[in-house]
Amino acid sequence: MPDIPNLDERHVQPIDTDRLLSPERAAHSPRILLLYGSLRERSYSRLMTEEATRILTRFGAETRTYRPSGLPLPDDADADHPKVQELRDLVAWSEGMVWCSPERHGAMTGIMKTQIDWIPLSLGGMRPTQGKTLAVMQVSGGSQSFNAVNQLRILGRWMRLLTIPNQSSTPKAFLEFDEAGRMKPSPFYDRVVDVMEELMKFTFLTRDNKAYLLNRYSERKESAADLSKRVNQKAI
Repeated sequence: MPDIPNLDERHVQPIDTDRLLSPERAAHSPRILLLYGSLRERSYSRLMTEEATRILTRFGAETRTYRPSGLPLPDDADADHPKVQELRDLVAWSEGMVWCSPERHGAMTGIMKTQIDWIPLSLGGMRPTQGKTLAVMQVSGGSQSFNAVNQLRILGRWMRLLTIPNQSSTPKAFLEFDEAGRMKPSPFYDRVVDVMEELMKFTFLTRDNKAYLLNRYSERKESAADLSKRVNQKAI
């Protein structure tokens, strides 16, 4: 055995490959929450999200979409605001998420960021987003860009989400939807299908193992009270 004097052997556990590879499987459909980042009447991020919802449903998911209209700015209202509570309840319900933002001034929209900012990183010793899956998408009015999806990936990592490798970026989105708001057949549409298919696979793969995947040595060393105090600290 290697000499590791700083390792507390009382809290070291062997990797349980049986539990990793053969967990007890849930019978319900994967629960996917979709967020979009525009309030325009013809919002292309919303239309893209609606298209993703149809695809996810075809793959067997149960989906819910949050409507951000009426959500206050962070710190401009209390957490018991009805729109904040609605968002947080949906996050708690979900096992995976889709974030779709327009790119505005080279970045995600404030509407998109506001929704994410209202999702708590920790709450009462629990991390509402930790270990859940995430797919990121963006729409652009001009040429193809990846600024928004790259920012969404950073936020997903910060929120301890399992962000899948694939992503969707649709340029000149106004050309990609018909008058009824349905996405036209194209390689961009096919990419959305790819992303939703991949999200479903990663969600099936990880949702039943989430507790074990997130069972950490450092947190096993802490008492429940110490852990709750640390994850809910107001400042570092």
